[in-house]
Amino acid sequence: MERLMLLPAPDRLAESLHESNSRLEILLDSLVPGDALGYAQGSLQDATSDAARVGAPDCYEPYAASPQLMGGLLSELMRAGESLRALPREKYPALEQELGKHRKIAERLRELMPLVHSALLRERARIEQERSRLGCAAEWARRSRQTL
Repeated sequence: MERLMLLPAPDRLAESLHESNSRLEILLDSLVPGDALGYAQGSLQDATSDAARVGAPDCYEPYAASPQLMGGLLSELMRAGESLRALPREKYPALEQELGKHRKIAERLRELMPLVHSALLRERARIEQERSRLGCAAEWARRSRQTL
């Protein structure tokens, strides 16, 4: 923290944005298994369609995001937003570099959100199916007790 206080304002902003970018990358990486490979080869959508075409497992499909993960993403985006609102009008190389990284992270997040949404819908359908199955089992158990 003391190190941040000693840096000039643009350098402090660049450092803050760098730390935020690092945390966002970690959160996004934890969201999608195998994403680093797919993302490095092009866009995540291309990797997903390639996997579907060859019949590969859904290795690029995101996990159903936990509330903690989504909370972490939102918190980090809000923190980055504070840094972005404080940007100076002048251009500074370190700050421009971090802005470019942040832009790529935002684009990656934009690509992932529909996939996260579909993963959450699949998880909800699975839970509803399990709830129905348990309801049927409970009804069977209740009726079997009545016949004894």
